[in-house]
Amino acid sequence: MKYKKNQYSEGFSICALIIAGAFLYWGISSFIPWNVWSWWGFISLAIGISILVGQIFAITNRSKLRNVVLSEFQVNPETTIDEISRSTGISRRDINAIILDLKASGQLRGKFNTTTGQIKHLSIPKTEEVIEERAKYCSNCGTPITKDAAQFCSYCGGQI
Repeated sequence: MKYKKNQYSEGFSICALIIAGAFLYWGISSFIPWNVWSWWGFISLAIGISILVGQIFAITNRSKLRNVVLSEFQVNPETTIDEISRSTGISRRDINAIILDLKASGQLRGKFNTTTGQIKHLSIPKTEEVIEERAKYCSNCGTPITKDAAQFCSYCGGQI
């Protein structure tokens, strides 16, 4: 698997699927009344198919990247996002997006240490009280930051 920077967060696009559908429709509809210029439909069909195949590869690559990050956490449960980024070559932005997706799907459970950025695997998730008077939130996931000395988010591990 070859990784390009920010491939996870920017690789898949609904707009690209719509454009691929338009090219496919244009290509197929040019064959209906077959005439001398109908061969141009092959070009638009090829463009639509190549966009569609690229999006399918982007979807499969996303699951591979999720598995890589999940296995890094399983091998070294007290690792940080920076260490995963250095060992795998995946950008911090993509790792943060992957962690949020893994947590949303329930595949990754735990909180991040707010001072070191290391993940702490918990068997029973604890709910932290949110201080109402403080209006500081994580710029990556929007979780309220409850500790004044926090340098990393306790939910996604993003740097504050």
